[in-house]
Amino acid sequence: MSFYDQVLRELVVAIGGALFVANVLAILRRRRDIDTRAVTSGARNVKAKGASRAATTGQTATGELIQAPIGRSVAFAVLGFVMLVAGIAALAN
Repeated sequence: MSFYDQVLRELVVAIGGALFVANVLAILRRRRDIDTRAVTSGARNVKAKGASRAATTGQTATGELIQAPIGRSVAFAVLGFVMLVAGIAALAN
């Protein structure tokens, strides 16, 4: 096995592990994210328009999501886990 093959296999393991861990953390932080970003506002608040938009669309005024979509996060976590396992199996051979 050449040096470049070894590096490529290690990169697959690293990227798969990072993808898996990051998306599992995004799933675990969903409740805290919605509590910190979703701002409820009173009738006289200047930001009422933006706050009501965030409550109805799930996005802030800049288009940033309030919380991570569960389906996408689970799919990427599964993909990362598969990459991680495949990379470790390739390293073992």
